[in-house]
Amino acid sequence: MIRFGIIGTNWITETFIEAAKETGEFALTAVYSRTEDKAREFAAKFEIPHQFTDLETFVRSGEFDAVYIASPNSLHAEQAVLCMNHGKHVLCEKPAASNARELAAMVATAEQNNVVFMEALKSTLMPNFQAIQDNLHKIGPVRRYFASYCQYSSRYDAYKQGTVLNAFNPVFSNGSLMDLGIYCIYPLAVLFGKPDRIQANAILLESGIDGEGSLLLGYKDMDAIIMHSKITSSYAPTEIQGENGTMVIDKINEPEKVEIRYRGGVVEDLTRPQSTRTMMYEAAEFIRLIKSGTLESRTNSHATSTVVAGIMTEARRQVGLVFPADNKG
Repeated sequence: MIRFGIIGTNWITETFIEAAKETGEFALTAVYSRTEDKAREFAAKFEIPHQFTDLETFVRSGEFDAVYIASPNSLHAEQAVLCMNHGKHVLCEKPAASNARELAAMVATAEQNNVVFMEALKSTLMPNFQAIQDNLHKIGPVRRYFASYCQYSSRYDAYKQGTVLNAFNPVFSNGSLMDLGIYCIYPLAVLFGKPDRIQANAILLESGIDGEGSLLLGYKDMDAIIMHSKITSSYAPTEIQGENGTMVIDKINEPEKVEIRYRGGVVEDLTRPQSTRTMMYEAAEFIRLIKSGTLESRTNSHATSTVVAGIMTEARRQVGLVFPADNKG
């Protein structure tokens, strides 16, 4: 069993906990929250024996060996570095950092302390993404990757009424690209690596956050088109287009159905069975790394996270999207 501490007491943390239990190797022993009431409430709900409201005391604790960080994006880097400097393995919610500079510091800290650091991007560790990787050669030379994740946010209604919640506040390094676009970019980076060219567009809201946007990424022999939005919805599947056929993925953020449609009209179903608790796969990978003494995932690797952070940092530069975290030393 791996003893876990938790930073962040929101719905995504609750989802992770329930999924991680399915591994059979997850023991939740500590939780940190800024408020005592929230820490006590969360601990009672999940039977967590140790609660902390001081982060320094939390990271110095001997009550856990690994930490899952699901705080606001802007806090990820500072909290992860602090945890790793105290010998804790870190699984950090996506996006792991506000920008490429922060991500580089996190990777360096992990290497200095010989601890596991992994970005918690679930989709690339799911069985149906493995099906994509295992069968990609069948479609011949890949010429285009198209991915869309556009989902109207319920918080946008509040925003239009004058209430700026965290999801639309640049202070927390949020927005459409960071929250949704990353689901399109990360699989691209796993499959095809770093692009040669990046061209980005976005619609910036008055709060300073991007409501929606698109990217055109160029590679030597292919291109990639990405659409993301928190102010509109799209129902388009993802396609990886090859000369012999096209791989069609129903949802790039959580692939449940994968098939190849060949030029001759034949359709091959590649779908694999997988748990409905889809965060289980990232928890299992992280735990496997710790138990085997492997310091980074082959899929959600430091190199892949670095490519993704670089793409998003450059895209934001092009559209003029600046976070307070960008101005820190």
